[in-house]
Amino acid sequence: MHKTLILFTILLISFCGSAQYSFSGYVNLEEWQDHVYLSVVDDYRKISAVYEEQILCEIKADSTGYFAFTGNDLVNENKIYRIHVSKCKSDIQKENPYDVSCKNIKQVVFIAKNKDSIFFPLSFDNQVFCKIETNNPKALTIMRVDSLKEEMKFVYSEFTNEENRKENSEKWFKTLQDIGSKSQEPLVEIYIYAFLSDRANNFHTYYLQDLKTSSYYKELQKRLEDTYPNSTYTKQYQGELLGDTFTQTGKIESKTTFWEYLMYFLILVSLIGNLVFWVFIKKKTPEETE
Repeated sequence: MHKTLILFTILLISFCGSAQYSFSGYVNLEEWQDHVYLSVVDDYRKISAVYEEQILCEIKADSTGYFAFTGNDLVNENKIYRIHVSKCKSDIQKENPYDVSCKNIKQVVFIAKNKDSIFFPLSFDNQVFCKIETNNPKALTIMRVDSLKEEMKFVYSEFTNEENRKENSEKWFKTLQDIGSKSQEPLVEIYIYAFLSDRANNFHTYYLQDLKTSSYYKELQKRLEDTYPNSTYTKQYQGELLGDTFTQTGKIESKTTFWEYLMYFLILVSLIGNLVFWVFIKKKTPEETE
């Protein structure tokens, strides 16, 4: 057990210690703990929260709050990454360095590849992850999207009229989608899509309506397939788009593969099964009452 721990530590140091990519910055140690975590987000439905399996590396900021993740072990194509800090006491994490039970965190999500350099300086009021300096402009776009999302929250809080909320929802939906289209980076579009199509989000209704008439979603699929043909994001998006399109339109495209037909068949069987079960329960309930 002790040898395994030593080997793991050596591998971790090796991962965090060599140099090609560089993700660095400052943490305000008066507000946040000095442990800083780097994660890779392979599932775009798991962007907003931290999951233990996503964490690649954990380092400790120095006495000035400076931290730096460097290495050459990332992939050479763009992926979605996260750096986060927490307010939980570090001694809680002695037995499990990757404990993600702390909910009081601050994170920044960005797009990067193996040779990118990204720096997160403190803002004028010592806030973390509010500014970014990078040689990859795609990372800047995601920060712009996050700024708009914060602006939206403020605007929504100002409206009490439901009609105004609806009108602004439609405007923000289009604005965010346009930013994604103009970014020329499918992962920026996926980041925005994950937000707009989230079932817990007010925009989900607009997404389902838009899906019926807009060609945008099939075009995004084509861009993902062309740019990231083997990516988990592409496969995840293909599956979601198939399911949502079938649910909304009931249509199957002529180019549908055997596996896609099988998925539709299983969805249909599930729906029929649920209906039969519901009828059985309804029929059985009066009999038990008697």
